[in-house]
Amino acid sequence: MSGWPKSPEPFRIEPVFSPRIWGARSLAPLFPEKTNLPEPIGEAWLTGLDCRVATGSFAGKTLGEAWCEMPGEWRGTRLASPAQFPLLVKFIFPSDKLSIQVHPDDAYAAAHEQAGGGRGKTEMWHAVSAEPGAKVFVGLKPEVTKEQFLEFLAAQKPEDLFEAHQVKSGDTFFVPAGTPHTIGPRMVLCEIQEYSDLTYRVYDYSRVDAHGKTRELHIEKAMEVMNFSGSRGGKVAPVSLPAERGSRKLLAACPYFATERWEFRATIQSESDRARFELFVVLAGTGYIHWKESPILYGGGQCWLIPATLGQFSLQPEQSTTVLRTYVPDLSDLAAELQTSGVSGAQLAHTVFA
Repeated sequence: MSGWPKSPEPFRIEPVFSPRIWGARSLAPLFPEKTNLPEPIGEAWLTGLDCRVATGSFAGKTLGEAWCEMPGEWRGTRLASPAQFPLLVKFIFPSDKLSIQVHPDDAYAAAHEQAGGGRGKTEMWHAVSAEPGAKVFVGLKPEVTKEQFLEFLAAQKPEDLFEAHQVKSGDTFFVPAGTPHTIGPRMVLCEIQEYSDLTYRVYDYSRVDAHGKTRELHIEKAMEVMNFSGSRGGKVAPVSLPAERGSRKLLAACPYFATERWEFRATIQSESDRARFELFVVLAGTGYIHWKESPILYGGGQCWLIPATLGQFSLQPEQSTTVLRTYVPDLSDLAAELQTSGVSGAQLAHTVFA
C-alpha cells in the first residue's frame, strides 16, 4: 500500500472511556484531567478497535484501521495476517463491586457467540494501586457444586462460595475462561485479556441504573461455562528476570498474552522481536522512547505499540518509571528462554499457564 510508512515506528493509542454503574468519578492520577466527572467511568480501553492512534503515520485512524493497514511485518511473523487485534488492555476504576460474572472459553464462544466475536475471554489483572480492604473474588471454594451455587444465588449469598483475596498494589491475578469472579472497590487494575467482550453476569447485587432498570443476567449460559472442578486462577507470584538496570518481572503468561513489569530510573535498552509486536503501558513516570528517528515523550496512563520490526530502542526516564510490557507469546520459546535465565520449572508452574 502506497500510504505505508517507510520504516516502523512506535505509536501511542488514545484511550476510550466507558461509563459503568460501578465506576469512579475521578481517574487521577493516571488521568489527572478526569476528575469531578458527571457520570462514573468504570473502564479506560487502551486498545479497543475504536481507539484512535495519536502519533505517527497512522495518527487519526482507529486502531482497527491501523492494524489492517500496517505492513504485516509490523504485526510480527506469527501475526502477519490482519485478523482481529489480539489483545485488549484496560484500566478498571471500581468504586463499587462489579457484577459476579464468568467468561466463556474459545470453544464455547465459537459455537454459541459468533455474533459477539466468537472468541473466549481469559484475562489477568495487575493492581496499579490498592487501598486497605481492597478485595477480589476469583474462583469457587473446593467442592462447590452447581446445585449449591444456584441455591446460594437464590439466597443472594453467592459471595460466600468464592475464594476471596486481599489486594495490595503490585499484586497480579490470573483469571482463566470459565472462572467466576468479581472485583471490589478501592483499587485500580490494569486488565490484559483476549480481545473479547463476552461476559455472562450471574449476580448484580440488585442494583439499578439511572433509569431504575436492572442489568441483564445470563445465568443459563453462565452455568454452561462455569468451572466447578477447580481452577488454576487466582493470585500468581511474579518471577524475577535478568535486567541490566532496574527491575524486570514476569507477572503471568498463557497462550493469549505474557506480561512483564519493568521499573527503572536510568535508561534501559531493548529490542523488538520480529515474531510479535509489543504493547507498553505506562503506569507511572515520564521520559522518552528513543529509536532511530526523533525521540518521543511518554507519560503515565499511556499505551504504546512497538512494531515487531522496530529493532533496537531505549527508554530514557525523566522520572522513575513503571511500565507493563505485554505481547502474544510462544509458550515453548518463552519457557526455554526463562529456564536459560535460571528460572526453575517450579516457578514457571505458578506463572506460566498452558
